[in-house]
Amino acid sequence: MANDIHADDFQAAALSTRNRGLPILEAFHWLGDGWRDFTARPGLSLFYGVGVLALSALTVAAMFAAGWDHILFPALSGFMIVGPLIAIGTYEKSRRLTEGEPLGLRHILFVPLRSGGQIFFVGLILALLMVFWMRAAVLIYALFFGLRPFPGLDHIVPMLFFTPVGWAMLVTGTIVGGLFAAFSFAISVFAIPMLVDRRTDALTAMGTSMALVWNNLPVMLMWGAIVLAFFLIAVATGLIGLVVIFPLLGHATWHAYAAIARS
Repeated sequence: MANDIHADDFQAAALSTRNRGLPILEAFHWLGDGWRDFTARPGLSLFYGVGVLALSALTVAAMFAAGWDHILFPALSGFMIVGPLIAIGTYEKSRRLTEGEPLGLRHILFVPLRSGGQIFFVGLILALLMVFWMRAAVLIYALFFGLRPFPGLDHIVPMLFFTPVGWAMLVTGTIVGGLFAAFSFAISVFAIPMLVDRRTDALTAMGTSMALVWNNLPVMLMWGAIVLAFFLIAVATGLIGLVVIFPLLGHATWHAYAAIARS
């Protein structure tokens, strides 16, 4: 009997991580569904976006005040690593809209943790990944430019884009940063919405997320490219674009989870 139970559990786990056979353009449908959720009670999403912008601005200001401007660019890119955790309020809004449940400001600010403290375990892992990435970025800079002091933001752009060493560092940093981003994306893109949606443990959620990303790789690569493109737009606007972009991507990520992990 025990063997039968284990076999059933293994079969259920295999089915839960199967390939959904979704076309790559399905990612744009998630974006459209996210926009629909954004425009339903838009004040809630805008409030959330303003909060994320304020938090980001305070973080950047604190970095400059502490003299940490040399890790500003790695920190900005690292924002994509911890972004899924910050977006839990947008997941809850989309979930409530999908289920037809009551929706108010308190519901997105005080999200019920159906998995208890498990979501904080995932958050800790994402935070550690972000710290490791920033340390790796500093090490890469030292390997290419030596132990010279950081020249300041007004001089770093010519150093990076108009010297052979700068281009070599950019290529190396992009590859290493891409590995960090890909791993964090794989373990969190479905894990955080899953922990908001149902009662499960962090390791199961992260493992399921990684398996679903791998088994649905084409559409997830497209979704990752969309997220990256919108993030670059937000950076190009001096982070002001986060007011709309962050909640929009959060709502759309919920629909990606619903289409692949919840079906």
